Amino acid sequence: MAGRRRKRLPEGSFEARIDSLSHDGRGVAHIDGKAVFIDGALPGETVEFVYTWRRRSHDEGRVARVIEASPDRVEPRCPHAGLCGGCSLQHMAPAAQIEAKQQTLLENFERLGQVTPVRVLPPLQGPVWGYRRKARLGVRHVPKKGKVLVGFREKRDRRIADLSRCEVLDPAVGRRIEALSNLIGGLSIIDAVPQIEVAVGDFDAALVFRVLAPPSEADRERLAAFGRETGLRILLQPGGPETVAPLWPEAGLELTYRLPEAGDLAFRFLPTDFTQVNAAINRAMVQQALTLLELEGNERVLDLFCGLGNFTLPIARQAREVVGVEGEAGLVGRARANAAHNGIDNVTLHVANLMDEAVLEQAPWLRESFDRVLLDPPRSGAKEVVPRLGTLGAERIVYVSCHPATLARDAGILVHELGYRLEAAGVMDMFPHTAHVESMALFVRG
Repeated sequence: MAGRRRKRLPEGSFEARIDSLSHDGRGVAHIDGKAVFIDGALPGETVEFVYTWRRRSHDEGRVARVIEASPDRVEPRCPHAGLCGGCSLQHMAPAAQIEAKQQTLLENFERLGQVTPVRVLPPLQGPVWGYRRKARLGVRHVPKKGKVLVGFREKRDRRIADLSRCEVLDPAVGRRIEALSNLIGGLSIIDAVPQIEVAVGDFDAALVFRVLAPPSEADRERLAAFGRETGLRILLQPGGPETVAPLWPEAGLELTYRLPEAGDLAFRFLPTDFTQVNAAINRAMVQQALTLLELEGNERVLDLFCGLGNFTLPIARQAREVVGVEGEAGLVGRARANAAHNGIDNVTLHVANLMDEAVLEQAPWLRESFDRVLLDPPRSGAKEVVPRLGTLGAERIVYVSCHPATLARDAGILVHELGYRLEAAGVMDMFPHTAHVESMALFVRG
């Protein structure tokens, strides 16, 4: 069967008035009744654009020239902003970005969940540059360019963007993109390093080099020397996450972050573990969750998708007992170790796949009573476990979300099927200059 032909693109440039912002940060115009998603355009602008793709349902394009600019338009700080897919909104003022994200959240509640929060929480905001502590950087040797590319992928493309630095990555790594390119360019395995995983703690940062071939002794020394010169930890990963091993320094895999406002808790984690990317927002997020939970010291709390204990341990400091559930055994092990390290003994942790109906049918903790529930699910949300929360008796449920559509869907279940009220909701600027919408919602029983 022959593949579908790509539609021929109209030649030249076209003028459009931008009506709104799409969920992925593109301006949305309508031409002859058909939606056109335009990279680099903002609501209220008149732009000249060129077509980049045509589909049956919609078209796509990119700005060639701004004819009438929005008052929210700013000059991107990064020279690569138009090419790199790591950011999509550097041309929009940060205050306007967060306002747009708040609007996206409220629209999703109304459209997908048919719910409206009683009150809208003020957005949680922090640094907008050098904030990103976790990332996976693509690596590709491109002989035609005579260099190794290190960075995020280009917008709507699988190719690695040609970067010299990154303004949103923690400066320990973001200002060294070109140095990393030169480092890998001098290795014998130049074509066998597809990825670098970045992880930054409060005290140091680590680079995990994925290697598809064994590095030579000269390669290992070159990598270790880079670590000594920069202070960055260097680790190698020849296979799955379990194969990660330190190269320099030779001992110790763990990094640490702290939550000073939550009793100065310290969390140890591996560079490949899931942790929140924005330290300032994470601290504010944990404090907001504690405030919304209204803990008085005698509550029994269920923490679902608990990870390595980011919410579990702060809650344990203010509640009688916490039961944490997480699907990844390694993270549960880290949560147990973090509880012991911080002298916390009122936490019980379980390994369980919260997206498996058969597992949930047998889960003993779903047949118990809890005063409060906190959920922090992945982008897919918590549709398997949410319908089962009605029998727990919890007065308050705090839902931390990284995708407004799945939060809105689950909110509809909590409100329309389980009898909870959406008391409050608001966004958190976890990923400035991107279209990612992170949010928190409070549901109150009755």
